[in-house]
Amino acid sequence: MSLMHSPDMHKSLIARIPSQTGRELAEWFGHLESGPAILRRDERANWLADEHGICDRYAAAIVAEYDVRRKLRLSGA
Repeated sequence: MSLMHSPDMHKSLIARIPSQTGRELAEWFGHLESGPAILRRDERANWLADEHGICDRYAAAIVAEYDVRRKLRLSGA
């Protein structure tokens, strides 16, 4: 599973996550933070998809968005 989406595809996936999964991004980020300590993005996305029964494309988008926001948070932006 590829974790790289075009910027437009990523925006589209992120915008649809609440309606498609029934959960907001903040809740998904909480699952990632409380889940197992997996370093590789693709493994975290696979875990998220398997554990919560969501589409792998949405799981990959959630993990990618989490990483972007985490990096911004850590850099103080």
